[in-house]
Amino acid sequence: MAETLEKPLPWRCEYSIEVDVSPAFAWSYWTNVDNWSDPPARFALDGPFVTGSRGITSMPGQEPQPWTLREVEAEKFATIQAHLDRALMSFEWRFEQISDCQTRITQRIELTGENAEAYAEARSAFSANLPGGMKKIAAAITRAYEIATSVT
Repeated sequence: MAETLEKPLPWRCEYSIEVDVSPAFAWSYWTNVDNWSDPPARFALDGPFVTGSRGITSMPGQEPQPWTLREVEAEKFATIQAHLDRALMSFEWRFEQISDCQTRITQRIELTGENAEAYAEARSAFSANLPGGMKKIAAAITRAYEIATSVT
């Protein structure tokens, strides 16, 4: 009798939003980690926004969480991975050109690994907050574009 070990299915959630800016502008804004505003979290990147660079997310009262830019293709996509206790959290960002001045931004969050079930609270929080967070990012990109293109 053959035994099989079933791997737990990954957990995923995804949200897309459109912004009235070029992919180049959206990418330029988003890849500047100083623009990542998600209080009380603070973010830092050690080096340029390229494959292999490492970053840290800091939250009050918690150990800093390291992450890695696993795969980056400028103006197209980036995958950020954070290693957890026997689990892996991935944040995939896609920037799709709709027109010269419109971009669809998609974030897909995925949690995999044998201990993924231990992070049920995090999954719930990400699922609940993803739409609002993406709307906040889109609004910030739009504001930055309006400021950058305003004539004084």
